[in-house]
Amino acid sequence: MGRIFEVRKHAMFARWNRMAKQFARVAKDIAMTVKTGGPDPASNPTLRRIIQNARAVNMPKDKVEAAIKRASGRDATNYHEVLYEGYAPHGVALIVETATDNPTRTVAHVRNIITKHGGNLGTNGSVAFQFRKMGVFRLDPAGINQDSLELDMIDHGLEEMGESVGEKGEPQLVLRCEFANFGKLQEALEARAVAPLSAEHEYICSVPIELSEAPAAEVLELIDQLEQDEDVQRVYHTLA
Repeated sequence: MGRIFEVRKHAMFARWNRMAKQFARVAKDIAMTVKTGGPDPASNPTLRRIIQNARAVNMPKDKVEAAIKRASGRDATNYHEVLYEGYAPHGVALIVETATDNPTRTVAHVRNIITKHGGNLGTNGSVAFQFRKMGVFRLDPAGINQDSLELDMIDHGLEEMGESVGEKGEPQLVLRCEFANFGKLQEALEARAVAPLSAEHEYICSVPIELSEAPAAEVLELIDQLEQDEDVQRVYHTLA
């Protein structure tokens, strides 16, 4: 076990705006999973995981419950997950994950943002080969015997485990697995009574690109603008 490498984090817009975006993202995740798996967390493990992630971003319980109720209604918005691929300036690859009820609008917004910042939108598969879709679990390391956990989880699909930090610099333990083993690893952690701070899929880049400060700032500005778009859920990139 070692220190987990993670691409550069950034927080370029105000905290309240970031929180509002996080809440909206969770609400869309809830809408999509309730539609496919039902509104009961006890029988919908994906919803159970999303509720856990909502706690990690301090989303109030009443807002989570309202999102579940809204997603269960007859007039619930029908969101679809759509991925877009492309390049930021300086050869940095991008995967843009969206949840949208209007893909025509969304692709126009994504293309405009990327082009305006010196990048270009690609076709499906144009950059995906540079990433691996993995399950990523973040844990509070306090009270965890890391050697024992690692040995136990290897039998349930764990590929790598290491130390990292959260947005506020707090220590975290990060576990990664092939996405196909996501459910198996989630069940193994639950059986061990380990409650992750968050559990999500992520696209992990294979070969990160190192840039100096000025070009890196250009790329981060583009990523920031994408993340602020109402249809964008997550942005993955190869910037180191």
